[in-house]
Amino acid sequence: MNELHNPFKHALKSGRLQIGMWHSLSSHLVAEILAGAGFDWILLDTEHAPNELPMVLAELQALNGGTAHAVVRPAWNDPVIIKRLLDVGAQSLLIPYVETEEEARRAVMSVRYPPDGFRGVAGQPRASGYGRIKDYYVAAKAEICLLVQVETKRGLDNLERIASVEGVDGVFVGPADLAAALGYLGQPTHPEVIKIIDEMIPCIKNAGIAPGFVTGDPELAQHYIDLGCLFVAVGSDTALLTKGADQLAAKFRNQNAGR
Repeated sequence: MNELHNPFKHALKSGRLQIGMWHSLSSHLVAEILAGAGFDWILLDTEHAPNELPMVLAELQALNGGTAHAVVRPAWNDPVIIKRLLDVGAQSLLIPYVETEEEARRAVMSVRYPPDGFRGVAGQPRASGYGRIKDYYVAAKAEICLLVQVETKRGLDNLERIASVEGVDGVFVGPADLAAALGYLGQPTHPEVIKIIDEMIPCIKNAGIAPGFVTGDPELAQHYIDLGCLFVAVGSDTALLTKGADQLAAKFRNQNAGR
C-alpha cells in the first residue's frame, strides 16, 4: 500500500454509483474471492461479524488488486477502534448507530489528526505505506471517507443535522435496526419502513452527501438506486453461501428421494 488515492470517496463526490457486497464471513479467502467479482466496494463488518483487527488486516490485503474498495464497519463509534482500523490501512469507514450531530462530529474528529481531530499519530503504520508515503499525515484527511449509519428513531429525528456535519461523506440507512426502532422488528421491507426511508434519501442528497443502503432484494436495490442512493450493497456473502448450499442440497435430495 504505497498510495493514498481513495477511488470510492472520489466516485461518491462526483455522483457515480457504487455497487457493493456485504462481507460477514470474516475470511481473507472469501474477501479475495469477492475482490475479483466486479463490485465497486466490499463492506468488511466488525459490528455483527466475528471479525477482529488481524483478520481485517488480512482481508484488506486480500482485496488488493481486485475491483472492490474496502469499507470497514467498526463495532462502535469509538476513537480507539477507529484509530486502529485506520492505521492498518482502512481508508473508508461506516460508523454504526450515529444518532446526533455531536456523535457525527466525534466520528469526524476520530479520523482526523490534530488540530482538526484527535486521531493518534503512529510512526510508520501500514496506512502510510510503512512511512513511504511522505505526505501521509497531511494528505490523509482528504482521502479518508467517512460514512455514518442512521438506524434509530433518534437518528431519524436528527438526520438533517447529522448529514450537515462537515467531514461526513455519506449517510447509510440501516434498514433492519431502523425497522425495529419504528416498531417493525424483523420487517425491514414493511411499507411504513420503506415510506420513511424513501423520505430520508432526498434529505441526505439535499445535504450534498451520498445516501447508502443495503438489501438482498434486487427490485428494492434498484428502487433505491433510482431514488438516488450512490452506494448500495446488493447482497451478502452469507446469503449467497446459504442460498447456494440450500438449493444444491435440495436439488439432489429431491432427485434421489426414496433411494
